Amino acid sequence: MVFPNPVKAVVFDMDGLLFDTEAVFRIAMARAGADHGVAVSDAFYASLIGLPPDQGLVMMRAEFGAAFPAADFFACCHGHFGGLLDSELRMKPGVLAMLDLLDRRALPRAIATSSKRASVDHHLAHFGLAHRFDAIIAHGDYPQGKPHPAPYLHGARALGVAPEHCLALEDSHNGVRSAAAAGMMTVMVPDLLPATDEMRRLALRVADDLLAVRDMLARQD
Repeated sequence: MVFPNPVKAVVFDMDGLLFDTEAVFRIAMARAGADHGVAVSDAFYASLIGLPPDQGLVMMRAEFGAAFPAADFFACCHGHFGGLLDSELRMKPGVLAMLDLLDRRALPRAIATSSKRASVDHHLAHFGLAHRFDAIIAHGDYPQGKPHPAPYLHGARALGVAPEHCLALEDSHNGVRSAAAAGMMTVMVPDLLPATDEMRRLALRVADDLLAVRDMLARQD
């Protein structure tokens, strides 16, 4: 595949792309649902993927009622999530290979995520990857979350590279919408959410994993 513009930087999503956190968070949310007497369906969980926390609160109240203690629910969910991380957190296939290629090509890279900075720092430290990213754009660093383009525009600005020369890598529908709206060359690497017709229109390509993305980038002259 030939990218329409030279790739001068790469902006990664985090959850579901670099780390297998979405599957772990699904378990945590099911446990929090049991604690609060509600059943969280797979479809509803899928609708939350890629959204910032404040939008998640709104959607929880819309799903379970205005009086539902959404903030307490998410606190409970994060408690379960934290308890699962040490044993369940996994790096996604191809992460190290992709970063090695970027090192060889001296291409800057950033993370643009809906997660809070503390979560980013924890996950990167867990795998010894903190030094391998030039910028971190996390929840609170931008005025509007995904699917708004702000997270990716902030990522491009932090790297000093025009959005049209950035390769954006995403697993979620809202993330693909965000990156595409920012004007980035976007590749979707599906995790829990399959690629839809809309995603195939917005993304340059749908890749099986980051190894496939590495191979695509390696073929660029």
